[in-house]
Amino acid sequence: MNLVIGATGILGSHVVLKLLQNNEVVIACKQKTSDIKKVEKLFSYYTADPKQLFEKIKWVDVDVTDIYSIEAVLEGITTVYNCSGFVSFDKNDREKMFLINETGTANVVNACLYKKIDALCHVSSIATINNLDYTIPLNETVFWKSSGKESDYAISKYNGEREVWRGIEEGLNAVIVNPGVILSSGFWKQSSSKLFDVCYNGNKFYTEGLAGYIGAQDVASSMIYLINKGLFSNRYVLIEDNYSFKTILDLIQTHLKKQKPTINATKKMLEFARIIDAIFCTFSKNKRKITKPIINSAFNKQLFSNAKIKAIIPSPYASLNQVIEKVCADYLSDKSAK
Repeated sequence: MNLVIGATGILGSHVVLKLLQNNEVVIACKQKTSDIKKVEKLFSYYTADPKQLFEKIKWVDVDVTDIYSIEAVLEGITTVYNCSGFVSFDKNDREKMFLINETGTANVVNACLYKKIDALCHVSSIATINNLDYTIPLNETVFWKSSGKESDYAISKYNGEREVWRGIEEGLNAVIVNPGVILSSGFWKQSSSKLFDVCYNGNKFYTEGLAGYIGAQDVASSMIYLINKGLFSNRYVLIEDNYSFKTILDLIQTHLKKQKPTINATKKMLEFARIIDAIFCTFSKNKRKITKPIINSAFNKQLFSNAKIKAIIPSPYASLNQVIEKVCADYLSDKSAK
């Protein structure tokens, strides 16, 4: 029996969907305040009868910061997919981020060890494969080297990943995945999906950085495949390929029938915007939109290698153009339905 922690997030909901489509039993974890209707809506992008699949889910309330709540739901569970996590580049969220991404992961690992769970798949981040000394594409053999430019998010995910490696040393069958930027339909106000709102509203700017990207369906399929094959004590970079931000924005805005961005935003421009944003947010109490970690990310030039996962995955990932085309079509459909 499968337990999916973080089942109401972008990736967790895709894992739940894939498991249900494979006719597997799924217990899905949520918080008391979670909106599970977003999961049913996500199912509608991929299946003609989302309600039928959605009603097969057994929901349980779990708080990863409370180890006892995790242990309580592990009775009868054989496999755990830990998709929980908190993403933010706002320094005010630092404490919460470390609590969920580091302490929460340690709690999941300890509970799995205590309950002798057969297998754990932990979702880390490509941000933990961090070493500025490398000029070649970064792969799974590259381990963390601090430069002082790392975001609190990257550090918290790295610390969480270390907890999984500790669990492996203590006998836990676990595999770690390091996805790049995950693109998905739905959840339009969350994480990377907010990008489609920005582009729909007529974004004019791009930067010269790049990143690794992948569709959410392919991440979920890879996680289940790795568990089923028992490829434990490993980690895998999950990206379809590396793309410049300009290329991604061009694709999104073209599929949304908007003009491509034309203004190259320099680091000086973004630094000035960061100062203005800080002043505005001081008085408005809104969350910061432009921070130093975001600027550092916008000008990243490091490439990542997907050779390890490509060597074992039976079918190729969907191209980013295919992924973006579908996401944009779903976005426009939701817009027209309002």
